[in-house]
Amino acid sequence: MIRGGLLAVAALAASPALAAPPAPVELTAPGPEGPLAGTLLDPDANAPLVLLIPGSGPTDRDGNNPLGVAGGPYRQLAEALAAKGIATLRIDKRGLFGSKAAQADPNAVTTAAYAADVQAWSKVARARTGRACIWLLGHSEGGLVALQAAQTPAGICGLILVSSIGRPMGAVLRAQLRANPANAPLLPAAEAAIASLEAGKRIDSAQLPAPLQTLFPDRLQGYWIDLLSHDPARLIAAVKLPVLILQGMRDLQVSVADAEALHRAQPKATLTLLPGINHVLRPVGSDDRAANLATYRDATQPISPSIAEAVATFVGR
Repeated sequence: MIRGGLLAVAALAASPALAAPPAPVELTAPGPEGPLAGTLLDPDANAPLVLLIPGSGPTDRDGNNPLGVAGGPYRQLAEALAAKGIATLRIDKRGLFGSKAAQADPNAVTTAAYAADVQAWSKVARARTGRACIWLLGHSEGGLVALQAAQTPAGICGLILVSSIGRPMGAVLRAQLRANPANAPLLPAAEAAIASLEAGKRIDSAQLPAPLQTLFPDRLQGYWIDLLSHDPARLIAAVKLPVLILQGMRDLQVSVADAEALHRAQPKATLTLLPGINHVLRPVGSDDRAANLATYRDATQPISPSIAEAVATFVGR
């Protein structure tokens, strides 16, 4: 990447004047107890519209998470897509941030409930903008939500699954825990807990080692039981819409094997692997785990332009 110097100046001078970015518009959609909130960036009423579905945990519409992600990767993606003429709607999850009033207990939300919210947003977005359908872009756990929502495909143009799991969540969780050697002493208890939750049985979190108590607290066990019950491969196999599977090759949380599993289940999908890109869509220069994780909190580091390029190319076909 050229970060400065005469080549960059020459390229800038030769480029046409850039259009002013669209003004963000705040939208709401109906939620079960109160409104859901989101931000629309619409540079061209005739362009495709992409709904950005957040990943797991307290992740806001910009892609920030107080547990360790800064710099707004979803906001950056929305702005990059707007520069390419693609509209986006990015949303706060039910029970959190601007959508806090939609549900008193955000830990009680299921995948099916998130999918229902996506359907509500689809209706609002299409009514507001006049589009016949919208694209769903799910990042991480948001990919599972997109797949669930697409089981009712009316009003949906297609799917973009970014860093999305392709195996049941239990298999992914076990692989993530085993990948870090420091977790070795925790593995027997962790795997027993996962097996119990997969079977729909709650566990006594007080009996778990301290690090696992924060992963499987009592208040989140209903969420885990629901999440562990879904099979992304089965869901994508039933999808008849266009699908882009977009996977970074330095993703520590979701692997290339997940992307390949999704593609095997739905061979008509387009599979795009992005060298050097991690789970939060940022470029990483080595296989060093600590350096990779450091990018999550680095608010100054931009996401890779390859993400917006791949999405814009796919939805613009």
